[in-house]
Amino acid sequence: MSTSIFLLWLVSIPLAIHAAPNKNVQPHGFLLNCGGSEKIEQDSLTYTPDDNFIKTGNKSEIQQEGLVPLLSSVRYFPDDVEEKFCYHFPVNKGRKLLVKTIYYYGGFDGGKEPPIFDQIIDGTKWNINTTADYAEGLSSYYEIIMVAHNKVLSICLAKNEHTTSNPFISAIELLYLDDSLYNSTDFGKYALVTLARHSFGSHDTIIFPDDKFNRYWYPLLDDNPVVTSHTSITPSAFWNMPPEKLFENSITASRGKTLVLNWPPFPVPKTYYYIALYFQDSRTPSPFSWRVFDVLVNGAKFYSNLNVTTDGVTVYSTTWPLEGETKITLIPPNNSPVGPVIAAGELFQLLPLAGLTLTRDVAVMEDLRKSFNKKPQDWHGDPCLPKDKSWTGVTCSSGMNTRIISLNLTNAGISGPLPPSISKLTALTHLWLGSNELTGQIPDLSQLKNLETLHLENNQLQGSIPESLGQLPKLKEVFLQNNHLKGSIPASLQNKNGINLKVTPGNEVSS
Repeated sequence: MSTSIFLLWLVSIPLAIHAAPNKNVQPHGFLLNCGGSEKIEQDSLTYTPDDNFIKTGNKSEIQQEGLVPLLSSVRYFPDDVEEKFCYHFPVNKGRKLLVKTIYYYGGFDGGKEPPIFDQIIDGTKWNINTTADYAEGLSSYYEIIMVAHNKVLSICLAKNEHTTSNPFISAIELLYLDDSLYNSTDFGKYALVTLARHSFGSHDTIIFPDDKFNRYWYPLLDDNPVVTSHTSITPSAFWNMPPEKLFENSITASRGKTLVLNWPPFPVPKTYYYIALYFQDSRTPSPFSWRVFDVLVNGAKFYSNLNVTTDGVTVYSTTWPLEGETKITLIPPNNSPVGPVIAAGELFQLLPLAGLTLTRDVAVMEDLRKSFNKKPQDWHGDPCLPKDKSWTGVTCSSGMNTRIISLNLTNAGISGPLPPSISKLTALTHLWLGSNELTGQIPDLSQLKNLETLHLENNQLQGSIPESLGQLPKLKEVFLQNNHLKGSIPASLQNKNGINLKVTPGNEVSS
């Protein structure tokens, strides 16, 4: 198990068959069998082929005896031209999501080691390195909790300076979470990357259907005694809705003794974390079924005089600093008749978002992508983010609220009409689409108040020159020659102070 800043990959799926009857309601969202050609059933879940969510990449089957169906195929991306390869999902803007990407290399391309590459979700990027897990015969998964900021969410893979072969992916889970889960996080600025999720004192991994969101709760046993609960909890009574099965076992200490737990079982990089700890008194409910103790994390007071009953309780911090090894200490009062107890823990790293491209600008660029024929091959995912993977011809502003400020596709071989929505790119300063095969009319560009230069020369545009061009306050240069325009040049444009205007040859226009 390995850690890196902003991400830890976890052992995710056993390589042997783990069948379960499919009698449960599927979680709301998308479950994709990447590279597969048919639906598969695994652990009471149905995964569908990914063809409807991506238009690029190749498929490959992994021939390995005993491999679970979900890891038996991959989609991989050998194209050297495209900058990123993207899945697109229609989502409900503002809803909370759990996004899980699953990888098992399996030597699909005849190599010995899996490639290293980048994963990008809505413009936020991090490194995918499954080498250590694969060397131990394990699959890997990456999990992130976030809020959908647009109506379409993109999950992209991209080559980087360490990539020596083809990026690949085995499966994707994109599931909606209830609003209460992890709701004290500022999801406008951060996402939560799952580092650890453990059930203390358990022998089995807890997954769907016991966890309705298919979160993986791994067993963790140490030298502390284990107790079995005599009563059930109600998941909906907890903000984070832990599964009922999570509380069947807990670890404890003897009467009046301090309980020390080294968790997570690996060192973590220095940064801030979301920590959630879960507790339940294991005894039969009675007026005396409660325990009080202090909770410390690395010696610092996390919660004082926590009262744990048979109903269960959770305590959490949204921004707790950690570095290296972590120690959870539960200290009861000296006269306590029972020892402290703990059932489970979750640890997430706060991942600062790379920023957001303005939703309206993203929608306009999607209109352009659909309208243009022969558009650049890398026009997938967020048009601006991450900054080193912005679309060809697109220049964007800096900061959290990213805007498109320039579009230069001169001599790019594009064809098709200019959609009227291009006028909604209101931060645009330069629009250069010259020497292509654009058709139709020049749309109303009156909203482009920041536009300084407009190059539409050497196309097949028809109709008249819009009167609105003369009202753009910052416009200094307009090239329209060699189209099929007719009519007269608007006086407001022709008489504009300091304008560099080229309309002829090639158009039937008059002054």
